[in-house]
Amino acid sequence: MLKVVGPEHPEKVHQSAAAGSLLDELIRDGARQMLAAALQAEVAAYIDQFADVVDQEGHRLVVRNGSHQERDIATGAGAVTVAAPRVNDKRVDPETGERQRFSSQILPAWSRKSPKVAEVLPLLYLHGLSSLDFAPALEQFLGSGQGLSAPTVTRLTTQWQDEAKAFAARDLSQVDFVYLWVDGIHLKVRLEQEKLCLLVMIGVRADGKKELVALTDGYRESTESWAGLLRDAKRRGMRAPVLAMGDGALGFWAALRDVFPQAREQRCWFHKSANVLAALPKSAHPGAITAMQQIYNAENGDLARVAAKAFAIDYGTKFPKAVAKIIDELDVLLEFYNYPAEHWVHLRTTNPIESTFATVRHRTKVTKGPGSRKAGLAMAFKLIEAAELRWRAVNAPQLVALVRAGATFHHGKLVERSDRDTDVQEVA
Repeated sequence: MLKVVGPEHPEKVHQSAAAGSLLDELIRDGARQMLAAALQAEVAAYIDQFADVVDQEGHRLVVRNGSHQERDIATGAGAVTVAAPRVNDKRVDPETGERQRFSSQILPAWSRKSPKVAEVLPLLYLHGLSSLDFAPALEQFLGSGQGLSAPTVTRLTTQWQDEAKAFAARDLSQVDFVYLWVDGIHLKVRLEQEKLCLLVMIGVRADGKKELVALTDGYRESTESWAGLLRDAKRRGMRAPVLAMGDGALGFWAALRDVFPQAREQRCWFHKSANVLAALPKSAHPGAITAMQQIYNAENGDLARVAAKAFAIDYGTKFPKAVAKIIDELDVLLEFYNYPAEHWVHLRTTNPIESTFATVRHRTKVTKGPGSRKAGLAMAFKLIEAAELRWRAVNAPQLVALVRAGATFHHGKLVERSDRDTDVQEVA
């Protein structure tokens, strides 16, 4: 006979509470193991991304370096203790000259709260963790009893695919993108031979805020793929950007000239610096990095051209191919100097895209990647959607509207014109 346990049986209540406490402990342990596995996968992907980056002696510049001290992370299942893996990154940023640092996208430094499931699931999926790996424990990040079984994850990915389709078909006539960053992001797909090539466009609206413009599955970053994306965006009401920023190797530029011929072009210094260094011996890298910094960090465009000439003189005799990579594209490398000085740091690289995909692009060995191209596109869309919530407006956002209006900037400062075209003065 089934007996109802009530207040008159305190020992049964105590046993039930003990069982509940044990279950909670098991759930917390599962959450801890899953979070630890996710952090390990993230670090493995980061290290693998730079596996070929070595110093003059052949030693890798990005390696594991033990673990950080344990800390308690608040989750829906209670506090769990995690010791995040540590990374020793000895690379130097070619733009700032500062040491690079690994920053976990799953669990940021000093964070005491677990990330939202909407942000974690896409990232874990892109890192190659299967639904069976993280389903038993990740549900606790929701703070509810909702299970994340394999069918649940499948339903979520289907939902994300529908959301990505709706995003790709939305009206663009009500948004004005003045600046546009573009790049091609490659992800390994488990079930197919070819990598997934994501064509990404992130724009700066007239109010200075950043926003994802478009994301689609392209074919090896070809001109045809970019042209199709741009034509579709134009059909949905997108105006021509004033300035587009991207890697010089993209097929995007021919497509841009065809669809939006009035848009100006800016080559990414992050990609260009890497291309130049690849054409130089490692012994010449420190000096070349400094020389290139003197070009794109110059006080104005005139001084940048002087620095470019100095670079050509110093390296042209021994390394003409490296010098040609800069001199042959100097105009589009220095185009950003024609815009507000406050915007220069944003315009000379494709950093908004690079930073968003820092942990998932160009991974081929450790991570498995999404199971299909559609799933990969949906996961990337959700990853950017989560990151977009933390994007900050560009410096001096009020100047973006002036750029769209055709204002002239000299040495980074706004130029006011009187009734006579010859009377020009800078606004301090």
